[in-house]
Amino acid sequence: MESAESFSPLVVLELVSDTQEGAITWLLQRIRDKQRDGGAELLVEQLGPGVEVQEKQNPNLFLIGASLQRLLSGAEDLGLFKQFNDGSMRSFTCANKHNFKDFQGDGDGFLSMAECQYIIKHELDTLRAKDETHIPGYTQAKLYPGKSIIRRLLSKGIMVQMFPLHEKEELKRLSFSWFKKVKLSHQPLDDIRHYFGEGQALYFGFLEYFTFALIPMALIGVPYYLFDWEDYDKYVVFAVFNLIWCTVILELWKRFSATLAYHWGTLSRKKAFEEPRPGFHGVLGFNPVTGREEPLYPNAKRQLRIYCVSVPFVLLCLYLSLYVMMIYFQMEGWALSVHDEDPTFWTGILLFIPSIIYAVVIEIMNLIYRYAAEFLTEWENHRLESSYQNHLVLKVLVFNFFNCFASLFYIAFAMQDMALLRQSLATLLITSQILNQFMEAFLPYWLQRRRNKKMIRKVKKTTLEDRALPLEEQVRLEADMSTYLGTFDDYLELFLLFGYVSLFSCVYPLAAVLVVLNNITEVYSDAFKMCRVFKRPFSDPAANIGVWQLAFEAMSVIAVVTNCALIGMSPQVKSYFPESEMQLILWTVAIEHSLLALKFILAFLIPDVPKPIQIELAKLEFESLEALKKKKMLETSELSKALFSS
Repeated sequence: MESAESFSPLVVLELVSDTQEGAITWLLQRIRDKQRDGGAELLVEQLGPGVEVQEKQNPNLFLIGASLQRLLSGAEDLGLFKQFNDGSMRSFTCANKHNFKDFQGDGDGFLSMAECQYIIKHELDTLRAKDETHIPGYTQAKLYPGKSIIRRLLSKGIMVQMFPLHEKEELKRLSFSWFKKVKLSHQPLDDIRHYFGEGQALYFGFLEYFTFALIPMALIGVPYYLFDWEDYDKYVVFAVFNLIWCTVILELWKRFSATLAYHWGTLSRKKAFEEPRPGFHGVLGFNPVTGREEPLYPNAKRQLRIYCVSVPFVLLCLYLSLYVMMIYFQMEGWALSVHDEDPTFWTGILLFIPSIIYAVVIEIMNLIYRYAAEFLTEWENHRLESSYQNHLVLKVLVFNFFNCFASLFYIAFAMQDMALLRQSLATLLITSQILNQFMEAFLPYWLQRRRNKKMIRKVKKTTLEDRALPLEEQVRLEADMSTYLGTFDDYLELFLLFGYVSLFSCVYPLAAVLVVLNNITEVYSDAFKMCRVFKRPFSDPAANIGVWQLAFEAMSVIAVVTNCALIGMSPQVKSYFPESEMQLILWTVAIEHSLLALKFILAFLIPDVPKPIQIELAKLEFESLEALKKKKMLETSELSKALFSS
């Protein structure tokens, strides 16, 4: 068995405390086996009991690492892109390793810890059964040739979790440069990417970009608010600015994210073949692409579940949301009547109570619906994780959009009460921001402190004494920390804030200011929870923000329609059509269509990838084709020589 000092532990694998001894021995052997024998060829050892042995302590925690050569070959298998000596980004190969910029000596330090952990995760995920029919000691945990062992352990509840370890010194440096001191500067995106991976860094990059993009709107919004902004006619200019702003910032973000992804080596990286999700089930058959045995599930059956159960359920939830909205309007009417009868300071405050209650109810409904949406999407039995995520995002976005914005659309276009629209928008925005900050940062931190009071005290004590926590205690502390569930909720929050700003900020110009302030605190609270509250997540080698780019673009299209309608309703524009309302509607629709056409023309004219990066990518493609030609010519000449000599 490898000693603890012979490798740096990178990943922790936890099995349930009562796991059969035979299953543990078999799994560890499969992890250690050579690749040629179907193993992962990784280093693994059981975690010791630690300083203070507790009765309920789980003994089945295992530290996993790898030799440097194994990590480098894993990087080649994954097609990781690294910087070449000429400054370009190229797929790493062991044969060419000395031509890469940061490769020195034996290559120690060439790969970041996040990359090493991602490689180990990939090797464990692709560890497959050979001729075993089931996991030893668990006859119900069926195996077949080619089945992912880790996925079966997860789906059968034998494996509790697998997570990457924090690197305390590096985390301390990142924390200090990121959130421990308040400063007016850019986030250390390269350091975030180095420690947490590209997916996390792109989220924080987008959060920062969105915040800076809001500053012009905030600067224009403040004078509107301060100087006679009750005059609704003035909102026409602000609405026109909104139309241009929401299109341009999304197109420029695509260019910025492409630049980041290129320098991080994920832009031109080939996407790995997706394996079935751990929860996917079906009748055993052969995959026509891989030829391996795996569960198969009829697509027609899945579509029936989606259209006969999921869609009606979503529609029912939308109806309930509408019903709650009508109750809110009844409360609003009651508060208004009380204030009109006896206008005092307290009845003035009462006017805001219905909106605050409604904002809290919206957040509660969003939370309950999220759990229901996850259950339904799981029940639909999607084969791939990407398909599961797309269906979940669609369900959640539709409901959240309707739940958060339906009342504002009703006030704006049915009631046409701009004063109430301003009040409702301000109350919803401020209340949702306060609740989100509480739910996202303070609540998880408080729960974490309660869960690990004893360990947290020990951490603080060792921090004060500037001593490192023993490895066993660090691993057990991190094992008990909350699991970070990805950037889904973070992007969802930004999507809703983008909606508040792009749809209705022309009637409440301070919306952009409030969102800027929220985003500044969001940077610090999100950075804090990543470094202090949650387990370290595995790196996600993302090239862009994925399906969320489409979501934001769809919102910007709705923003064009909404702002055009608000312009058409303004008294200033109505004065040009005193006799014919139909003519006003036709002109509004015509202008809206023209602006949408302009939006799509702008999207077409602004390239998604900057020209210098396009040239670099084209060079790489040309060189790879030339190398392939040379290889074929060499093989042909060698074959002809062999034939000639014989």
